[in-house]
Parts: sequence; structure tokens; C-alpha cells
Amino acid sequence: MTQKSETGKIGEDLACRFLRDQGYRIIDRNFKRTFGELDIICQDPDRTLVFVEVKTMRPFYTSSGNLVNPQLKPEDQMSRSKFIKTAKIAAAYAASNKNLIQEDRGWRIDLVAIS
Repeated sequence: MTQKSETGKIGEDLACRFLRDQGYRIIDRNFKRTFGELDIICQDPDRTLVFVEVKTMRPFYTSSGNLVNPQLKPEDQMSRSKFIKTAKIAAAYAASNKNLIQEDRGWRIDLVAIS
């Protein structure tokens, strides 16, 4: 496992713990299709279907202890093209799992950013 994928897995584990603590029910993780992946699929306490994209960044420091690029945040990694790809696979999942969707609530995409 590369350092980047290990960091991503740790971030997803932390995000799941956070979501559970907030009353979310985790349905699936790392749902993959040829055109993309959903990090976490869950239902919020009101039973709204939620697709969660997790962005995790480790801080990088210089040898003198200064933070490299402190203005860069994990959420900056969620580009427009990544959002469109996430929305496409979320819509496909929702269409195949209508039983998970409350008609009056629909579904949504959330972002969890972890440093």
C-alpha cells in the first residue's frame, strides 16, 4: 500500500467514525464502477441517502519545521471534474437503489476534509 493510499484509508476510517458518531448509518464503502468510486455511502439520521467524498491530506514540513504550503487544504482537491464524476456515479447508485431514497428527501453529496 502506498503512503497516499494508506493516508486515504486512514481518512476514510476517521470519516466513518465521525459519521457514525453523528448518527449516520454506513451502507457501503469504496463502491467502484468503471467510471468512478464512491468513498462512503450512508444515510443521515433523517434517512437521507448521502454520498460522502473524503479528501485527506497529511501536512508536509520542511527540515526546519515550517509547514509547506499552509494555505492548501484537503477540500481544495475536490475539483469540478471530480464533483461531476462523483455526481454521475452517485446518480447511478441512487437509480439502482431506490429503496434507500426517501421520496421527500432525495439524496446528496457531502465532502469530509481531513488534515
